[in-house]
Amino acid sequence: MNIGLYFGSFNPIHIGHLIIGNHVANHADIQQVWFVVSPQNPLKPSGVLLNEYHRLHLVQLAVEGNSQLKAVDFEFKLPRPSYTIDTLTYLTEKYPQHQFSIIMGSDSFQNLPRWKNFEGLVKGYSFIIYERPGFKVENDYGAKLQILKAPLLEISATDIRHAIKEGKSVRYLLPEKVQEEIERTGYYK
Repeated sequence: MNIGLYFGSFNPIHIGHLIIGNHVANHADIQQVWFVVSPQNPLKPSGVLLNEYHRLHLVQLAVEGNSQLKAVDFEFKLPRPSYTIDTLTYLTEKYPQHQFSIIMGSDSFQNLPRWKNFEGLVKGYSFIIYERPGFKVENDYGAKLQILKAPLLEISATDIRHAIKEGKSVRYLLPEKVQEEIERTGYYK
């Protein structure tokens, strides 16, 4: 099976993430999108992260009932911080029957040289890139690319966390089940 891996902190998962995941599942050459919940992104501070199991649960609630989207916790079992090349090496060994592609925005693709062993990623895996305004896709690395024009919303998990903390409404920014769980548990207060 061809699987697209959508890496992220998902702190919290929001409608923008789901629109991209669903669009990629419907328009790219893959059968499923796996939302890989990263316990710690080496390029971001970890101080504001909700516990990874809580974030995983929110992603599970968000994708419930959609057989094309799946929440996965593979990086929880790997050394931290999480590096994409290590995760892909692990997944390739554990699931030799699957082919994996990396889903990312064109902004992240421009930062690829900053990633651990990015040459190995480019050599061994394909990329599904969704274009972001102001970030042209330039493939100076010779990567195998599929470029999509996904519908984009300017939604920020940081802004959502601030709104929750300030008691403002985040209705329509989060899936209803995710919003209800955040309200029930008091996450991000």
